[in-house]
Amino acid sequence: MKVSDALTAFNIAKRDAETLLLHSLGRTNRAWLLAHDTDDLAVEDLKQYSALCRAREQGVPLAYVMGYREFWSLELAVTPDVLIPRPETEHLVEWAIERVEAIAAASLLDLGTGSGAIALACKAAKPKLQVTACDVSEPALAVAEKNARNLDLPIELTVSNWFSAFGDRAWSIIVANPPYVARTDEHLLQGDVRFEPTIALTDGSDGLTDIRRIITQAPQYLTKDGWLLIEHGYDQASDVGEIFRAHGFRDVSLRHDLAGRPRVTGGCLR
Repeated sequence: MKVSDALTAFNIAKRDAETLLLHSLGRTNRAWLLAHDTDDLAVEDLKQYSALCRAREQGVPLAYVMGYREFWSLELAVTPDVLIPRPETEHLVEWAIERVEAIAAASLLDLGTGSGAIALACKAAKPKLQVTACDVSEPALAVAEKNARNLDLPIELTVSNWFSAFGDRAWSIIVANPPYVARTDEHLLQGDVRFEPTIALTDGSDGLTDIRRIITQAPQYLTKDGWLLIEHGYDQASDVGEIFRAHGFRDVSLRHDLAGRPRVTGGCLR
């Protein structure tokens, strides 16, 4: 089969077909496909490409099909055990890095790390930063460990249900992208999220259960003047801000995503 024929052989978006074919061939430049559109594909390359396309036809997210997703210019391995890193989470990373720069000898805890995206992005930006990351899911932590090893970014990884494993330890910055989708949200039945781990998407309730728990317990694990930063749904900003203030946080403020929607709330423990 020729390159041009392969790109139209499956019922998937053209962009996806191009991405998967380049991935199968170990190439990255789409211009190569145009320059070689009449080339015949090797049998093994076609077999791999066909398998990937069939998975995509079933709706499997492109990141899971390919086994990785780029985040913060880092290539992260992803599996169905972890949430697929999304661009809006980079706003949480940006804010965390700003706080690192403002705090002497800063340390950071990433709650529910999944693939390790937030923790590793912060470590990559600030190599001297002491980073701890936890997750209740051991398979998820295995993915984070693989990413830390592949990227040569040493971080501490711990199995923990939020703060449960940390005793009297404390950090100057705590970040989290917890499950915040309400159980009844119709988006759980649509698109990529159908294939992502439910435990990473929804708390099985109103979408605020884990956020409340984190904010309530965080003061025990923050140093003086420490900061808590939490990603949440665009329609949850008011509720999350109120929870922050109710538990002693000051300078509670928001960061918005590229669409202008409130996406991250943070506050300082004074």
